[in-house]
Amino acid sequence: MTAKRRLAATWAACALMGTTSVNSEPEDFGRRREAMVREQIEARGIRNPRVLAALRKVPRHRFVPEDLAEQAYRDGPLPIGQAQTISQPFIVASMTELVDPQPGDTVLEIGTGSGYQAAVLAELVTKVLTIEIVPVLATRSRALLAELGYGNVEVVTGDGWKGLPEAAPFDGIVVTAAPAEIPPALLEQLAVGAKLVIPVGRRKQMLRVVERTEEGFSERGEYPVRFVPLTRKPESDPER
Repeated sequence: MTAKRRLAATWAACALMGTTSVNSEPEDFGRRREAMVREQIEARGIRNPRVLAALRKVPRHRFVPEDLAEQAYRDGPLPIGQAQTISQPFIVASMTELVDPQPGDTVLEIGTGSGYQAAVLAELVTKVLTIEIVPVLATRSRALLAELGYGNVEVVTGDGWKGLPEAAPFDGIVVTAAPAEIPPALLEQLAVGAKLVIPVGRRKQMLRVVERTEEGFSERGEYPVRFVPLTRKPESDPER
């Protein structure tokens, strides 16, 4: 590919994700992001300073479709195509705080979606492995995360129900879609002392935190949530 074509491809990718410049952003988006953290996240009790700093840094407007960029910092989820959504900012912050990410950690995310949650985690840990079952979303997020400089994120196209046993154990697992029950494979891939943060349920969902201990697992419910269902490949579904 010629240099001219590479530049054209870069601008096309930027247009797809709602930006006009690779290396800069409108000043107004920075003010909106600060207001989002102050009014939607800190005001609701998120206290971890590293999590707050990550939310102040990651350009959420880059992770939504171009026609929704103006809504990126509002208090709510947004559609990203393929019947999927980017989660409400507070939910991203809360799940991130609950998994308790540390600088040396390797974290697994199930459900890459827009790539926003992976970017927030990438600001806080050494390595993020994230699985997306929808190929077009995996391709788009992989390109955007690389463009934004998140070299510590690896996007895998595959079935998140199975996790990534070859890369386990993980220092934390975040699931951004709701299964009817907790996938056993994800429990087995937790390191001792690590947490799994996952929405569970069909019509009524609860955000649950599971911690692996030397003796087994401890589990608690946090609060009701509403996520898109966790999609599985037919061959991994015991009902098929």
